[in-house]
Amino acid sequence: MPGQNHPEKSAVAIVLTFAAGCVDIVGYLSAYHTFTAHMTGNTVHLGNSLFGGDAREAGLTGLVLITFVGGSLAGRALIEVGARNRIRAIASWTLGIEAALLAIVASGELGGLRSGMGAHYPKTALALLAFAMGLQTATITRVGALTVHTTFVTGMINKFCQLVSQVIFDAFDAVRRNTTPAMVERLQHRRKTIRKAWFIFAIWCTYTVGAIAGTGLESKWGLRSLFVPVALLCIAIIADQVLPLAVEEEKDQAER
Repeated sequence: MPGQNHPEKSAVAIVLTFAAGCVDIVGYLSAYHTFTAHMTGNTVHLGNSLFGGDAREAGLTGLVLITFVGGSLAGRALIEVGARNRIRAIASWTLGIEAALLAIVASGELGGLRSGMGAHYPKTALALLAFAMGLQTATITRVGALTVHTTFVTGMINKFCQLVSQVIFDAFDAVRRNTTPAMVERLQHRRKTIRKAWFIFAIWCTYTVGAIAGTGLESKWGLRSLFVPVALLCIAIIADQVLPLAVEEEKDQAER
């Protein structure tokens, strides 16, 4: 259960979600108003650009989509390597690469890319940020029995609604059934579901808080504000060394 049997991984998932919200908004504000983690919106934008014959917009959006997919594939490949070679701290690899990519962008030393200089479109920076988000997406996909996403929240909102609905019906069934054992079982299941719902809600809220923080930081520090997510990723890497984070992901790969 999130927060009970997996408190450390739950905490790291929250930290990574905050970092992703921050990276997503900083990338949006600093790099031509393009999200680097929100692939649903980018896919729609690509379709719109293709229909309108806007090759430049389609190319930029396509770049983000391709590099995000590339990052996700690279992350899953590293998890596969971890599973086959029994490397228990494989998440340190993916998170370390992600932190390095963010640090490169945060330094502002890419061609024509410096904080406060918005004259040129920073294609390289956008690609690196999207690749980094793809890596993070692949790193932690489960906390206990729950599927989690730390770089986008659409799936989290849907899961939250499912859990809330389940809580409501569990409460209805507990009242409806007269036998005590059945009622107790339903109430216990309801409590577990509530804890899951709270965790998913926390993921959603944390992404929002990360976006709020990223907006404030970007207004003061520009791309250098990405050093904050880098610091958070370093904390996650330390946690992975103490308690491997991607064990469940490795198990999924090994059992295929």
